[in-house]
Amino acid sequence: MRVSIRVTPGSKRPAVGGRHGDALVVRVAARAVDGAANAAVVDALAAAFDVRRGDVALVHGGSSRSKLVEIDVDRAVGEARLAELLG
Repeated sequence: MRVSIRVTPGSKRPAVGGRHGDALVVRVAARAVDGAANAAVVDALAAAFDVRRGDVALVHGGSSRSKLVEIDVDRAVGEARLAELLG
């Protein structure tokens, strides 16, 4: 499933949850330097959706705060978890 996300790098408290328009908010402690924030985003989403890190792929927006990711998860399970995270 594809998910639109909005990333907040350099956050004091890393977390996945909340909305920014229609996008899921992902806060990570890593700064946006040398791909560190993107790697942290993949780790955070993998943990939030209870999948392996390899099941999460950045599709679009590598250098932007607004990104599109592909998560390899059962559609029904993924949609239910996304609804929980969006609040």
